[in-house]
Amino acid sequence: MNKHIVRDSLKDASVAPEACQVTPANAERPHAGAEIARVLGATAFRMALDTSGAAIAHRKYERAHDVCGPKTHHVIMAYNGSVQRMERRSGRSVATGTFHPGAVIIIPKGSSSRWDIPESVDVVEFYLPHATLERVAEEADTAGPVNPPERTAHPDPVTSQLLLTAADVLEGNEAPDTLFRHQLTSLLAARRLAAHTGSPTTIRPTMGGLSPKVLRRAIECLRPDNDADVSLAALASDAGLSRFHFCRAFKKSTGLSPHAWLRQRRLDEAKNMLRDTDASVISVAVALGYSSQTAFAAAFRKLTGETPSNWRRRAR
Repeated sequence: MNKHIVRDSLKDASVAPEACQVTPANAERPHAGAEIARVLGATAFRMALDTSGAAIAHRKYERAHDVCGPKTHHVIMAYNGSVQRMERRSGRSVATGTFHPGAVIIIPKGSSSRWDIPESVDVVEFYLPHATLERVAEEADTAGPVNPPERTAHPDPVTSQLLLTAADVLEGNEAPDTLFRHQLTSLLAARRLAAHTGSPTTIRPTMGGLSPKVLRRAIECLRPDNDADVSLAALASDAGLSRFHFCRAFKKSTGLSPHAWLRQRRLDEAKNMLRDTDASVISVAVALGYSSQTAFAAAFRKLTGETPSNWRRRAR
């Protein structure tokens, strides 16, 4: 598998600390991640960047009492800490809420507000380009608006779990492949359209799965030993579908999303190699496309509850 951009901090030029400085009204805005870093006074532990402009970061900070300027992206934040109250002010509008696990904050592109958060906070942030939101809305044939309102400590365990799971991948030192990043972006965009709009948004139901021929081609591309970094866009294009509808049709056919299917097949192949061959754990990791033995061991343990070595001893 190809290596992807995983940052230990916001060192990329598009989100560099100097980009956080106050700029004239007619100048280009700093990246949303840089503005949040300035306000919170904390850089992200990790950030995975996509060429579409989507990004994810995991950040911890002590407290915040500052104005966060207009954003270049829509921002979705999942909370992962102890219960506490927080407040956001936008002009004369004041929104208060309670931070708790399962709650999310949603800040639309261009929004500016003052944050007052008195205690330490652990959050996962997702930066969603407006163009991506529009694309998913068009693919899903939604009936609602593309610009959902702000949410402050709003209960949404589905979105929260998606973000926290993605953060687990980053914390496990596993470089997120293109398929994972594309699928995560589409899922979060679709979730935002469906669950966080000013009026009900309708997404047409899935009518059927992929044809046997298209499904065979997709599965061939998703073989665990395939060296190519398969993108969701390429799989969808081959099927003659949008990315949104390809994911839904693939799950209808297999019971799993493309990334979950690939993860399960990798696990099955890893078990076969560990049980039936004398290949070292690092050799198994390389054969299945993991960036390191550590990443492979973390993924294996997450799915089985055991390290590869312990599983091998027990299986034999």
